[in-house]
Amino acid sequence: MEPRIDRRRLLLGAGAAAAATATGLAAPAIAQNAPIRIGWLATLEGPFATGGQDGFRCMQMLLEQHNNQAGGRRIEVVRESSNAQADVALARARKLIEQDNVDFILGPLSGAEGIALRDYSRTLTGKTIINGSSGASDTTLRNPSPNFFRFNTDGVQWMAGLGNYVRRTLNVQEVAIVAGDYAFPYAQVFGFSMEFCRAGGRATYLWSPLGTTDYSSIIARIPRTAGALVVIHGGTDGLAFMTQYAQAGGSLPLIGGSIMADQSMLSARGPHRRLMLGMVSGGPIADVHDDPTWNEFVERYRRRWSNEGGFRSPSIHGFNFYTAQQAALLALEQVRGDLSGNQQAFQQALVRLEFKNAMGAQVKLDHNRQAISDIFLNRIEERGGQAATVTFGRTNAVNQTLGVPEAQFLQLGAPSRDNTGCVA
Repeated sequence: MEPRIDRRRLLLGAGAAAAATATGLAAPAIAQNAPIRIGWLATLEGPFATGGQDGFRCMQMLLEQHNNQAGGRRIEVVRESSNAQADVALARARKLIEQDNVDFILGPLSGAEGIALRDYSRTLTGKTIINGSSGASDTTLRNPSPNFFRFNTDGVQWMAGLGNYVRRTLNVQEVAIVAGDYAFPYAQVFGFSMEFCRAGGRATYLWSPLGTTDYSSIIARIPRTAGALVVIHGGTDGLAFMTQYAQAGGSLPLIGGSIMADQSMLSARGPHRRLMLGMVSGGPIADVHDDPTWNEFVERYRRRWSNEGGFRSPSIHGFNFYTAQQAALLALEQVRGDLSGNQQAFQQALVRLEFKNAMGAQVKLDHNRQAISDIFLNRIEERGGQAATVTFGRTNAVNQTLGVPEAQFLQLGAPSRDNTGCVA
């Protein structure tokens, strides 16, 4: 049975936390005894609803592991739902801050939502927003906000190594790229195209709005000369495209965007699954990864959620929200739960954090408060009668500009449908 995810308040923990002390000095009694209020914001409506649900699962699992406390204070959570639209996410974030009086927000999930919350965070004093899973490049690369932090790598970073692999190892000279017409796919397309085109590849780009249901015209326009199909959709959009592509007899080798190669896609039944076996993708996560930290995380996830709507393995959004919650709890421990002084000590602790995420990859922030971490190349294989992503390559410490000097990278312009990063 799926846990309830409607927009309601969820209080986590029942007992009062003990007052934290350090060097013999306690924080003010009223502030220190009061619970820390965290606003969780994810897409529980619209095309990415299953990913938002998994984000809440993974954050809840981590809080339960910490007895719903951090820095000696009880944690209280207020949940809010969006639908992948920037205006809706902004309205829900304002409610969390202005009506529910949360101390900070963990969220959102989708790219345009992240940019909206980044801009909103600039108007806030004494509040913090820690990104949940949104992956648009511009959220932190251009006009970053001092109180917006992102501990997940972004859509450009997630494609590190993939374009070179497709062109140089698979020897594909031309691809067709079908992608959503909004901020996150722009970033994924940009990251892939930078490598693929510079290695001598050619690409045709076919865009469709978020929430498209009929992909017949897109499928009809896929060039016959393409040697592979790059699919950068996700959620119900990805499922709809792949189902219709399979029904149309599509047979090109598949290269996947990061949220295509995810349990939210692989767990869905339909004709798309036979086409996805062998699909290569890039991203921060895989179902099968030879690391004890990851294997322990997956086992805990399965024990907690196997009978309550969980996937066979955590989704990319669940993983990203979990990483954000990790960072928040680590910083709260470092400041002993003290959020006074407009949260300056808490925010400085976030800036200085270095830790291993659930994949066993080191995470740290750059000067824009954007994650630097490892990216994996994955292949979909059948394991135990079920499709799973399996790591076969790794690029360590990928930064937001894929190793290009930042000033030079910025001169390339912001990713968009008209700026795909395809420069020979």
